[in-house]
Amino acid sequence: MGAATPSQRWAEVADNASECRRCPLWQDATATVFGEGPVPAEVMLVGEQPGDREDREARPFVGPAGQVLDRCLTEAGRCRDDIYVTNAVKHFKWEARGKRRIHQKPNRTEIEACGPWLTSEIEIVRPRLVMLLGATAAQAHLGSSFRVSAERGRPVESDLAEHVVTTVHPSSILRGPTERRAEGERELVADLRAAFALLAS
Repeated sequence: MGAATPSQRWAEVADNASECRRCPLWQDATATVFGEGPVPAEVMLVGEQPGDREDREARPFVGPAGQVLDRCLTEAGRCRDDIYVTNAVKHFKWEARGKRRIHQKPNRTEIEACGPWLTSEIEIVRPRLVMLLGATAAQAHLGSSFRVSAERGRPVESDLAEHVVTTVHPSSILRGPTERRAEGERELVADLRAAFALLAS
């Protein structure tokens, strides 16, 4: 019997992740939200964690932030179907506020507990470009002092992949003033284009 293909290895890791109990977040989550996309893939996008809709559908970036990301990817000349998308944390961390489930930022222990899953994804997907979306994903891999606002859109030194770039998480655009959203999306598109251009070098 031959060695497992990347797709088979990915399916095995995803199945194992669905049973993860390394931190308490699984207790209040509906599902483990593993990454999705082609295996292997040239580009991997890494966000913070699934949101409310992602938790309910067990898919990454399908909620409002995912819609922003999809628009920006299209504007930057890329198709979502050609990109592997995932999160640093695989379970939705939230608190109840009335009938709503409100996002809570994962702590260092929770991020580290999920670290082996992301490491496995990178090893199997083998992206040439990894884009870290937002402070949580960036600081988890580039250090707690890393500031996305100062370094966004530029390549940074990292052993995650041949090219590593940080930018804002699309949810930050939605949290900002309404009158700034169009500009925020244009800035994200510019960061995506700059990162994708590295692949041609």
